[in-house]
Amino acid sequence: MKDASPQPIRLADYHPPSHLVEAVELTFRLAPRGTRVRSKIRFRANPAGLENGNLRLDGENLRLVSCALDGTPLTALDYLLTPEGLTVPAERLPGPSFTWEAEVEIDPADNTALEGLYTSGGMFCTQCEAEGFRKITFYPDRPDVMAPFTVRIESDLPILLSNGNPAASGPGWAEWHDPWPKPAYLFALVAGDLVAHSDRFTTMSGRDVALNIWVRPGDEDKCAYAMDALKRSMRWDEEVYGREYDLDVFNIVAVDDFNMGAMENKGLNIFNSKYVLASPETATDRDYDFIESIVAHEYFHNWTGNRITCRDWFQLCLKEGLTVFRDQQFSADTRSAPVQRIEDVLQLRARQFREDAGPLAHNVRPDSYVEINNFYTATVYEKGAELIGMLRRIVGAQEYRAALDEYFRRHDGQACTIEDWLAVFEDVTGRDLSQFKRWYTQAGTPRVSAEWQVAEGRLHLRLAQELPPTPGQPLKEPVVIPVAMGLLSPEGAELLPETTVILDGPELTLDFDLDEMARRACIARPDHVIPSLLRGFSAPVILDAGLSRADRLVLLAHDPDPFNRWEAGRSLMRETLMEMLTGGAPDPALFDALDRLLAEDRLDAAFRALCLALPSEDDMAQAAHDAGLVPDPTAIHATRRAMQVAMARALQPRLAALYDAMDPGPAYSPDADQAAKRALRNSALTLLARIEGPARAKAHYAAATNMTDEIAGFTTLLETGDPDIARRFHDRWKDDRLVMDKWFMAQVAHAAPEQAVAIARALTDHPLFDWTNPNRFRSVIGGLTSGNPAGFHDPSGAGYRFLADWLIRLDAKNPQTAARMSTAFETWRRYDADRQALITGALDRIAAQDGLSRDLSEMVERIRAA
Repeated sequence: MKDASPQPIRLADYHPPSHLVEAVELTFRLAPRGTRVRSKIRFRANPAGLENGNLRLDGENLRLVSCALDGTPLTALDYLLTPEGLTVPAERLPGPSFTWEAEVEIDPADNTALEGLYTSGGMFCTQCEAEGFRKITFYPDRPDVMAPFTVRIESDLPILLSNGNPAASGPGWAEWHDPWPKPAYLFALVAGDLVAHSDRFTTMSGRDVALNIWVRPGDEDKCAYAMDALKRSMRWDEEVYGREYDLDVFNIVAVDDFNMGAMENKGLNIFNSKYVLASPETATDRDYDFIESIVAHEYFHNWTGNRITCRDWFQLCLKEGLTVFRDQQFSADTRSAPVQRIEDVLQLRARQFREDAGPLAHNVRPDSYVEINNFYTATVYEKGAELIGMLRRIVGAQEYRAALDEYFRRHDGQACTIEDWLAVFEDVTGRDLSQFKRWYTQAGTPRVSAEWQVAEGRLHLRLAQELPPTPGQPLKEPVVIPVAMGLLSPEGAELLPETTVILDGPELTLDFDLDEMARRACIARPDHVIPSLLRGFSAPVILDAGLSRADRLVLLAHDPDPFNRWEAGRSLMRETLMEMLTGGAPDPALFDALDRLLAEDRLDAAFRALCLALPSEDDMAQAAHDAGLVPDPTAIHATRRAMQVAMARALQPRLAALYDAMDPGPAYSPDADQAAKRALRNSALTLLARIEGPARAKAHYAAATNMTDEIAGFTTLLETGDPDIARRFHDRWKDDRLVMDKWFMAQVAHAAPEQAVAIARALTDHPLFDWTNPNRFRSVIGGLTSGNPAGFHDPSGAGYRFLADWLIRLDAKNPQTAARMSTAFETWRRYDADRQALITGALDRIAAQDGLSRDLSEMVERIRAA
C-alpha cells in the first residue's frame, strides 16, 4: 500500500525552538559502511520556546548506540524514538541547561540520496542543506538554532576537513573549530585522498587568509581559474559591500557526485566538480562563466546566508535572492553589464516565468511546503534576486548600500525573516514597503500594458498592471513596479533621457510636453513618439508595450538602452516565427536591421551574438499558448530551422566576414573579450552551416585549440549529419568525465526529434552512463527534456514514457534529483489532448508507485492538480 500523503508544513505554524544550543562537539570515526558519530551538545532552554519544554531532536536513518544527559545514560524508557527523530520529555531533563551526548552509527556508502554524509569515489563528503544533518546525528535540524562547532575526524585518509579553522592534527586525526555560530545545514566534512591548489589573500584589514581548492590527484592543474575567481570575489565584496572574510582559511572541495551546483558551508565550500575544474582544452567559455559566478555566489554567502541566515526555510529567498543578486552584480562588473543583464533575463524567463505560468507557481516566500528540497526553485533564486534589484532601483544605490550596512550591523549572527530585511530598509530610507512586500507573498508574473497617443503637442501614456490567478491565489492586489523608460523619435533621437516611474496602482497616466523635449533634443517636434519601456528589465513582468513593427525596428537600431535594443529584436524574431508557424514569410526588414547591427563594431561581440539567437522552442510554445493556440513542438522545431536558413541566406556575407574577423587566435584566454569573439564567431558558424553544409564546421572542428570551438564544431557536425563525429569525439575524450558529460548531452540535444528518444535510450546502455551520478543522469535525460523539446514531446509519447521510467528508477536512489527532473512535465496543459493524455498517464504511473519519495510525490501531485 502507498503511504498516506505527508502533511504540509506551514509558515503560519512557525514556533521558536524549545531549546537553543550553546556549543557542539562532534567526533567522527569514518568507515564506509559503519561510521560512528559521537556528539556532545550543550543546550539551554529557550524562554520563547514551546511551553511543554520537551527536547526534540531530528534524526533519520541513524542507529542509536547510546545517549546520556549530563553524563547519566538514558534507557529506552527515557525518550521516544521514531523514524523522524527523538524526543526527551521535559520531566526527564535535568534542568534548563544540560549537556546531551549520543553515539550513532550511519552507513555513508549506502547513502545514494547524497544528503548527509556519503561517499563519492572513495571520498567522504556531506550535503546538509536543507535537512541533511539529521542523517548524521540527532540534532534540532532547523536554521534558527545556531552554535559554534568543534569537530574531530578520525580516519586513515590523508586529508580531513571541516568548517572553520584547523585546531590540531596528528596521524589519523584532525580537529577543526568554527567560532562563528551557524545552523546545522552549514556543517561540512570532507575526507579523502586529495591535493590542494593553494594561494593566499590579504584582507582589507591586513589579515592573511590561506586559500585551498582540494581536488583528486591529477585535477590540480584545472583549478587556477576558480582560484582567481575566488580572490576577485573576495576583493569585490570588500570594495562594493564592505564585507571582509572572517576565518584564517577558506577551503573549496570538488566532488563528482553532488545534487546541486555548490554549497556555501562556512569556510568549507563543497562544489560539484563541473563548477571548479577547467582548462582551455576541456572547458567551454560558458563553463568558465559558471565557475566564476558560482564561486562568487558561494563566497558571498559568507555574509548573506552564513553570518546572517534565515529563520526558517520559508525565508529561503532572504539568503538566496540577495546572494544571486550580488553574484549578478559581480559578473556585470567583471564582464559586460548589458550582456549579463540579458543572460539573467533569459534564465528568468526560461525557468521562472515558466514556473509562474504553470502548476508549480508559488510565492517567492512560500506559505507551505511538503518537502523543502522542492522549493530550491527559480522563483526563490532568480525572482528573489529581481526583487532585490527592484528595491535597489527604488531606493537608489546610495541608500541601498546604507541599508545593507545597517542590515549587517543589526542582524550579524542572527536567523532572520523577510520582515527583518524590509524593516531595515524602512528604517534607513523612511519608506513604507508594506506594498512592496506583496512581491514576496503573491505568486505569478504581473502583466503590464501600455497605451499612448500624441495630441496637440503632448504625449499621453497610460500604464496598467494585472496579475493573473495562480494555484491557490485567485485574486491579487497591485504590486510596486519600477518602470525605467525613455522616449525616442521615429528617427531614433532620444527625446526623454532614462527616468524611472513607479506603477503601484492598477494604472498610471503620464503626460509629456513634446515641444519641450524636442527643443532639448534639438529637433523639430515629432508627430510620433516611441516609448522605450522597462529599460534594463527594471521589473520581472510581462510587458505589452503596444509597439508596431516599425517602432520596434527603430528601437532595434537606435535605443540607447542595450537591453531594450536586444528586446526589440527578440520580439520581432518571436513575431516572425509566429507568422511563419501559420504560413507567413520572414520580413526582410528584420534581416536588414540585424545586418546593420552586426556591422556595428563598437558593440560588444557577445551582445551581437545574443541578438542573433532565436527564441527557444519552449519560448515559442509558450508564445503560441499565450496567443490562444495549441503549440505543436514538431512544427515549432521545423519553423525555427526554416528561420535559421532564411537568416543565414540573408546575412551570409556578413556572417562569413564575422567568422573570419572574430577569430581570437590560438592563445586561449577565458576573458570577456575573447569569449565574446568566440561567441559571435560560433553563432555565425552555426547559421552558415544551415546553407553551406558541413565543410566549414569540419575545418573548424579540426583546427580547434580549445573546448569552446571544439564543441561548437562537434554540435554543428552532429546536426549536419557527420556519421563519424560522435565516435571520434568519444575516443578522444572518453577518459575525461566532465567532457564526456558534454558528449552525452550533445548527442541527445542535437538529435533529429524523431530520433532523440532512441538515441537517449541507447546512451543509457553505454558503459560510461552512470545513472546514480547526477551530472551524467542530467546529461542524457535532461538533454532530452530540456535540450530537445520536439523530441521529448514526440506525438508517440515515447519521451514521456522514457522520462517516467527513469524517474521511478532514480527516485529509489536519489529522490531530490528525481523530483527536480519531473518539472519537465509541468507545461502539459499547453499541448493537444493526445499529448495531455499521454503525459497524465505517465504522471499517474509515477504516482501509483509504492514507496514513492516525499520529494517526487509532492511534485507529481502538484503537476497533476493543474
